[in-house]
Amino acid sequence: MAWIDELFKKMVEGGASDLHMTSGMRPCFRSSGDITPVSDCPELSAEQLQQVLYEITPERNLLEFEECNDTDFAYEIVGLARFRANLFRDRNGPGAVFRQIPSEVLSAEKLNLPKAVLDLCMLSKGLVVVTGPTGSGKSTTLAAMIDHINRTRSDHIITIEDPIEFVHQQKRCLINQREVHRHTSSFKRALRAALREDPDIVLVGEMRDLETIEIAIETAETGHLVFGTLHTNTAPSTVDRIIDQFPADRQNQIRTMLSSSLKGVVAQTLCKKNANGRVAALEVLIVNTAVAANIREGKTHGIVSAMQIGGKLGMRLLNDSLLELVKGGLVDPAEAYIKAVNKDDLASKYQANGISFDLSAHAEASEPAAATPNAAPASAMPGLQAVQRSTPTPAAQPAAPSAPTPRSPLPQRQAPAPAPEKALETAAAKPGEKGSAAPNGWSDPFEQFKRQRPS
Repeated sequence: MAWIDELFKKMVEGGASDLHMTSGMRPCFRSSGDITPVSDCPELSAEQLQQVLYEITPERNLLEFEECNDTDFAYEIVGLARFRANLFRDRNGPGAVFRQIPSEVLSAEKLNLPKAVLDLCMLSKGLVVVTGPTGSGKSTTLAAMIDHINRTRSDHIITIEDPIEFVHQQKRCLINQREVHRHTSSFKRALRAALREDPDIVLVGEMRDLETIEIAIETAETGHLVFGTLHTNTAPSTVDRIIDQFPADRQNQIRTMLSSSLKGVVAQTLCKKNANGRVAALEVLIVNTAVAANIREGKTHGIVSAMQIGGKLGMRLLNDSLLELVKGGLVDPAEAYIKAVNKDDLASKYQANGISFDLSAHAEASEPAAATPNAAPASAMPGLQAVQRSTPTPAAQPAAPSAPTPRSPLPQRQAPAPAPEKALETAAAKPGEKGSAAPNGWSDPFEQFKRQRPS
């Protein structure tokens, strides 16, 4: 068993979502959104952390890490969980972040996905995009949607991921999961190949570049249901992000294609619960005739109005979801306000519903407990060679200054001396003028010039 497996077990038992490891520091868990050091784990030097990480890194990723200083892979402890790993280097040395991926796919019912989102899983063709900031649970929502399809339909599903996160068991659907850099060289290559593999549904783990987005739209137009992800905060900004990926001379064409192929956008963000854990606030866009017209005509600013009108279709804005969570007592009003994109609108909704909040009190309550100053000794961790950390000798403190002596009185200001230019002007006055006394030996140059000039 690898040394780091003990940390993974504690991570799963404590319900943490991420494990952060940095050279010269103690490992940290992210639990309910907060970073907290692992209490019974020592600081790991760069050499020790490299030893720990290299123990579980595949050979191909070791070569990539040595060459590029970062790499991604998946690590699994059978019967416990899978972990998405990212190794990197910073100024302190090697580091890593591990994201927990539950071994059991959470169902749509457990996530309380709204009916409008489940209806998107029943489409026969089109593009559905799940968006949100990094760490907002996009992969979990997509996995729940794929699982819902796997339980209710009899189709062929192809997933293209980097790396494979949730492992789907064969239920009613035939599922092929491909990993970039392991089973294929890139997203765009795997997506092109998928068109020849008789799929009904294609999942693209991340639409990273223009070509991948273009192939995803073309795949949706050719009669397939395509799911993808983007890192945008709202549904209207997702439409802008897709269109802006293309050159200006092609954007009108892409607007037309997108207006017919895009079927829905699910934008989500995670909020801390008043109790332990986090809950997702969803913004749902269902592309109807009005939304399609706004996309085709380049009037994406009108999508918000169409979403407000389309509540009967299951559309909702992010602020509506945040307000619902606050009124239900799941999320603190200040936490929802921090996660809101349109904060003025949410503040107006608070005022209309008589909800008050205090951001300063929320900040104090969310501060994690201070870490204990003395870390466990490195010898307490079996399998690691102890690296003695030298304690720097404190620099000599300068002697305290003596009591200040009284200041001497300031010198009296004297009358300023005449400016040189003024003195020269006084000296250059004509000798013949009254009151102008020329100094001894001085002669006017102009008078000399007139005397020397021939008559």
